[in-house]
Amino acid sequence: MYESDESGTPGGSARSAGAEAAGNGVTEPWRAAEGGREPRAASPAGIDTSVAHNARVWNYWLGGKDNYGPDRGAGDHVRSLFPSIVDVARADRAFLRRVVHHLVGGVGLRQFLDVGTGLPTADNTHEVAQAVAPESRVVYVDNDPLVLVHAQALLTSRPPGVTDYIEADIRDPERILETARSTLDFDRPIGLILLGVLNFVLDTEEAAAVVGRLVDALPPGSHVALTHPTLEMGGEANAAAMEFWNENATPPITPRTVAEISAFVDGLEILEPGVVSCAEWRPDSAEADGGPQRVAQVGIVARKS
Repeated sequence: MYESDESGTPGGSARSAGAEAAGNGVTEPWRAAEGGREPRAASPAGIDTSVAHNARVWNYWLGGKDNYGPDRGAGDHVRSLFPSIVDVARADRAFLRRVVHHLVGGVGLRQFLDVGTGLPTADNTHEVAQAVAPESRVVYVDNDPLVLVHAQALLTSRPPGVTDYIEADIRDPERILETARSTLDFDRPIGLILLGVLNFVLDTEEAAAVVGRLVDALPPGSHVALTHPTLEMGGEANAAAMEFWNENATPPITPRTVAEISAFVDGLEILEPGVVSCAEWRPDSAEADGGPQRVAQVGIVARKS
């Protein structure tokens, strides 16, 4: 479903973790204590930890520690509704690793623009790229203060590789492009990474316009990799989890049809195996044998001619 930057506005009021919802006896562990404090370490300035946020919930599903009580509560509730959500998170991360490895080792790309980075975890874009080609250059883009704090500390390169960070919203492609030019050479092919981020641009026409502007700026030979949630996979459980999320956490998510997701790369050459569940995009032998065969997250890789 659901990887993100902090492009949404937190919604809902803070309530006691485990307190009963008014009048119905239902506990809401995804809410923080009103007037109280989360028992974990204090959060960085400017970060609202009273409401579950996608970047931190995603981190929780992946086994990370950069999350708070409301995030874990919401994550557990989503998982109770849609148990395969953890498979979605893991498959999305594995897709990133396979795509970057292919684009560096198979295609020969040495530059990446990763928009909607999320909290650092294993197999980050620059780690995968620079393991194959140490001179690879990667620019991460996010507007979540917690992501940026961790990115500056953990997403580092050694020469000849370069890693940089831009604080920007995906809905501001001009800022992204202008700032990225100080690190990336836009006369040479670039890999544009858009994993689990377009679903936070709620208007489909706006999301398409953002992708179009970013792609227009890329030279021929560049590639676009994206993942996106859909309700055409995952059945009623996925729909129930999505509904819960949009009512209780932030930022809200717009699932799209496979056709709508495919339209984001209109005019580009879609690489084989085409538009598939991200778990089905060129799985390695170990994943093919033991990993999920299909998750409710579309994956696409496309080339600009």
